[in-house]
Order: sequence, then C-alpha cells, then structure tokens
Amino acid sequence: MIREELTEKILDIKRENNWTWKYITDEIGGMSDVLIVGALLGQMKLVKPLAKKAATLFGLSEVEERMLNEVPYRGSMMPPTDPLIYRFYEMVMVNGPAWKVLIEEEFGDGIMSAIDFDFQMERLANPKGDRVKFTMSGKFLPYKYYGAEQGVPEYGFKEE
Repeated sequence: MIREELTEKILDIKRENNWTWKYITDEIGGMSDVLIVGALLGQMKLVKPLAKKAATLFGLSEVEERMLNEVPYRGSMMPPTDPLIYRFYEMVMVNGPAWKVLIEEEFGDGIMSAIDFDFQMERLANPKGDRVKFTMSGKFLPYKYYGAEQGVPEYGFKEE
C-alpha cells in the first residue's frame, strides 16, 4: 500500500460512517485539528500514541498505523487547481511582497517559520455572509550571516 491509498481508505471509512472531521479530531485529540486532519490526508505525521488512536478509530492494520507515523512527502503541484486552495496561493502572490517587507521592517532579515507555527480558524457571523478568520503565528527565523567577522552581526535580526 502507498500513502495515497491509505488516505483514500480513511476517506472511505469517514464517508461510510458519516463522520465529521470534528468527530474524528475529537476522538483522536492530542494536537491541533489542522495537524490531525493534515496527517489523515497524508501531509503530516501522527506521533505514535495518536497514530494508535487513529488506527483504532478507523480499524487500520499495524502497517497502516506505522504509515501514519512516517514523515510524509509533503506538498502538491503548483499552482494548485482546487479553487479554495488556489485562493490562498493568490493571497500570497498578491500580498506576499507587502507581507515580506513589513515582516523584514519589523523583525529583520529572515523568514516566518511554517514549521514552528500555530494556526487557528474561526467562523465569524456576518449579515452579508459568514466570514472565515485565520490567525497564523510563526516563529521569526533570522538568516545566519555565516563567516561574519568581529563587529558584524551573526544573524539578521533587526538592527537598531
């Protein structure tokens, strides 16, 4: 079995049982709903105790349980073709340059981590149509200026 087949098996079981992602993430627990769903869709890994809970919930074999604990090959083709996912890509293409310079002005020469990262999603009621609110928080990682001589900063933190 390859990882994509395990994802399809999980989705089939979800459909057959008429489970919601909320039900599944509540049953597995232990980390962010986004990470659990991401793992079940093949983009993240579940730590062993959570892989065991998922395997029990879905009636998976020991081999399939171990697959949930393996580090996956992450990502997808670019640009994405799914309209909802493409809108995120579009937000970054259009707003990314502004986000980049604003982050650099505030923090220095570096990046926002997508690994040391937190994410929250909320539904906001609105009479013109409910809104989706995302809150993202990533650790600032400054570039290292390797070979820096005395008096030259070693990292790209904002210079005062």
